[in-house]
Amino acid sequence: MCNRYYAPGEREIEEFWAVGRQNPQRWWDDALREIFPRAQGPFIRRNPHDAGYSREAVVGQWGLIPWFAKEARLKYPTNNARAEELAHKASFKQPWARGQRCVIPATSFDEPNWESGKNVWWRFERADGQPWSLAGLWNAWTDPATGEVRESYTMLTLNADAHPLMRRMHKPDPALPAERQDKRSVIPIAAGDVDAWLSGTVQQAQDLLRLPAADHFIAGPVPSHGASRASA
Repeated sequence: MCNRYYAPGEREIEEFWAVGRQNPQRWWDDALREIFPRAQGPFIRRNPHDAGYSREAVVGQWGLIPWFAKEARLKYPTNNARAEELAHKASFKQPWARGQRCVIPATSFDEPNWESGKNVWWRFERADGQPWSLAGLWNAWTDPATGEVRESYTMLTLNADAHPLMRRMHKPDPALPAERQDKRSVIPIAAGDVDAWLSGTVQQAQDLLRLPAADHFIAGPVPSHGASRASA
């Protein structure tokens, strides 16, 4: 699971994901890019109003609001979605079937490491210095009381029990063996696969749900002085 990540600045989003200035909502503040569940954050999707294909940057709530919700603030978390459950989980199966996939821009994300017996936050950045394109789903929900349309998104996760780095994150369950912990990891989409993820078939998207090798990451305890780059 991921409950904290850092978004790039406006210009980096526009340039790296080639979306131009298509989004009229100017939410970005380079001093306030730490994103928590239910906060507003940016995501990139295939423009649903373009008969051809183009990307657009959208601002929405981190925590997907499903079509059947009565109100925007849910009583259960939807900021993460297990990739193995997308086809049948009520909150996510409709966006997954409809191809409402997105990538979530992130300069880094944080995860808890419990190897010392207590929670030590680790920060994860790309070894090549580029931002992450994290796999997600989006939805546009209409408030039945006001008619307001609200954009929202969720970040997909995958089992990481066999991954040499990501399996070290999160608090272990002492009742389960190491191979059955169901440690979770977010799912980075390679830059060359973003268009396939956004516009491909469900099967093509399914094939992209995998974790990169450990050497794609720079990871280590979050510096107490708040530096943006974690130690290796």
